[in-house]
Amino acid sequence: MTWQATVMTLFPEAFPGVLGISLAGRALENKTWSCSTYDLRQCGLGRHRAVDDTPFGGGAGMVIRADVADAAFSAVDAPADVPRVFLTPRGTPLRQKDVVRYAGAPGVVLMCGRFEGVDERVLEAHNVEQVSVGDYVLSGGEAAAQVFLDACVRLLPGVMGSDQSGVEESFSDGLLEYPHYTRPAEWQGRKVPDVLLSGNHAAIAAWRQKKAEETTRERRPDLWSAWLARREKNETAAGMSGQAG
Repeated sequence: MTWQATVMTLFPEAFPGVLGISLAGRALENKTWSCSTYDLRQCGLGRHRAVDDTPFGGGAGMVIRADVADAAFSAVDAPADVPRVFLTPRGTPLRQKDVVRYAGAPGVVLMCGRFEGVDERVLEAHNVEQVSVGDYVLSGGEAAAQVFLDACVRLLPGVMGSDQSGVEESFSDGLLEYPHYTRPAEWQGRKVPDVLLSGNHAAIAAWRQKKAEETTRERRPDLWSAWLARREKNETAAGMSGQAG
């Protein structure tokens, strides 16, 4: 079954963009997924198809109107089990576990923000999830939508060459991925770690786990703390289960 992505945007010409090349592009050609766009200006008002207005309470910038956004969501008319997502810096951070959930759905409807955002009432009325791809501000949601879709599409069945590729990578088990090396075995005086040349798969697995832990501890203390807490919880549960047996 084709995974269907619908992108609501003021710039439909931005898609598929980079999603039309490499793995995502081949999957698009093979109809593993589809990417359609809905131009928000189709619901715009007046001769100039206006979609925005000044915010109540004052302040800088403009906001996409409630009636315009509502008409767009209604026009897309996706099935109820398809998540509706608004890409915004004030949303919940996108995590790999969320990507797995979205990729497991029949598809997704993405609304790309512009200006200062969208009238909150519409997001509530249509049960829209607000998602952020990072703690920074972009000119609009189109770039964020491409990031979101790329993360999802690569997890669809058959897109990656090896199912293992989706398992042994950053965030799959709560840790950042271990470092990688390839030929030549020595480059500019720098050698590949001996263990990777040993052929000892158990030793290689242990080395990779150690490096993943070290990298996560150094670069992402937030992930490291969460991983330690999960490990402690699992060890406690295992101990209690053993005592019960």
